[in-house]
Amino acid sequence: MTDPLHSELLELAQEAARRAGELLRDGRPADLAVAATKSSPIDVVTEMDIAAEKLITDLIARHRPGDGFLGEEGASSEGTSGVRWVIDPLDGTVNYLYGLPTWSVSIAAEKDGETVVGVVAVPMRGETYHAVRGGGARATGAWEGERELACRPAPPLDQALVSTGFNYVHEVRAHQAEVAARLIPLLRDIRRGGSAAVDLCDLAAGRLDGYYERGLNAWDVAAGDLIAREAGALTGGRPGERPSRALTVAATPGVFEPLQTLLEDFGAWHD
Repeated sequence: MTDPLHSELLELAQEAARRAGELLRDGRPADLAVAATKSSPIDVVTEMDIAAEKLITDLIARHRPGDGFLGEEGASSEGTSGVRWVIDPLDGTVNYLYGLPTWSVSIAAEKDGETVVGVVAVPMRGETYHAVRGGGARATGAWEGERELACRPAPPLDQALVSTGFNYVHEVRAHQAEVAARLIPLLRDIRRGGSAAVDLCDLAAGRLDGYYERGLNAWDVAAGDLIAREAGALTGGRPGERPSRALTVAATPGVFEPLQTLLEDFGAWHD
């Protein structure tokens, strides 16, 4: 039986992601400009990131005023209920800025520190992914009705399609390029989509065999990590560790272990 709290959190996350996605898709100004930068001049925030986060937090706070928040664009509060929302209102901001379709709204709900609900809306695909801890992962939109998600059967590593992302700090991205150059001859190929949340959902949907990235924050992966795991993927960081800023790895079983080993050997986590 589904936990009533989890059902409530899922419904609220889906509604918030839908509304934020509509705002971002339909309200994107023709003259969209950079509102601020984060880690470097090419790591940007637009006014739409900020507006989407406000929409999400305002909606959730009206329904659940005791909950806490952790959001990429500054939402931060402890709350009193034991529930915390981890929000990336626009994952893939540079794609959005340039008019590319691979961006998403990512909303996760934690209960007592454990992620129990994850929703990722990908408006330009017309898709929404969701998962409840222990209840599997599903997607709606591009398919007729709702479908259950499952990772692809594991291929040999040299036939695996793996996605990654690159940091916006020059020294870090240069090192990431070196790691990718060493990996490419050992894989089918590498993709770079530009949204960690979308990459994790593509893994869950069987469109990728693996994904890795260095330098991610909790809001980048909270929802997508749960969706991938509920679809059968393994996720982690360095061997024996959980996903972290040092390294996030996710892959179908059979690809995860050799990919994680190679990333460790190549120093993909290097600070």
